[in-house]
Amino acid sequence: MLKFSRVWAMPNKNTFSIKPVAEIIKRYMDSVDGFWIDPFVGQNTYAMYSNDMNPEIKADCHLDAIDFLRQTPQQNDYCMFFDPPYSPRQSSECYKSIGKEVNMKTTQSSWWANLKDEISRLVAPDCYCITACWNSNGIGMSRGFEIEEIRLVPHGGWHNDTIVTVERKVC
Repeated sequence: MLKFSRVWAMPNKNTFSIKPVAEIIKRYMDSVDGFWIDPFVGQNTYAMYSNDMNPEIKADCHLDAIDFLRQTPQQNDYCMFFDPPYSPRQSSECYKSIGKEVNMKTTQSSWWANLKDEISRLVAPDCYCITACWNSNGIGMSRGFEIEEIRLVPHGGWHNDTIVTVERKVC
C-alpha cells in the first residue's frame, strides 16, 4: 500500500540533512538489512559505499556517477540512495565547480536514463532505492521498481518542493 506524507521544512542543498528527509532515510535503513550505496554523496554520511565527483568531499570514490555505478559489481543486498543534481543547470554547476567540462551528454535525459539503468542493475530484489528529486518518477516500474512511499517536503515561497520517492525492487 502506497504511503504519502507531506512535511514542511526549510530548503537545504544537502538534501539528506533536511529533517523529514533524514527521518525517512533512517526508517528504511533500520528496516532493511542491506548495503547502501550513494553515487552522489555530497554531505550525506548514510551510505556504506559512496561516490562524489568532487575530490574535496569525503567519499570512497571520486568518479562521474555513471562510471562509479558501472564499476560496482552486483551483489544480492544492495540498496541505493539517488540524490542527483535536480536539473541540467545544477548538473552543469557541479561539473564546473570542480573544473570539469560540461557537454550535451551530461545534461541530456539519456544521461539520467543510463544512471537509472545502472541503479536497476545493482539494486537487489526486495531492496530499496530512495530518490530525492523535484518529481516522483524514481527509478520506475519499467525497471522493476514499485513505489512504497512518497514524502513531499514543501519549502515555502518560490522554492521547489523536495520529493522523496521510496521504491522497492520487485523483480
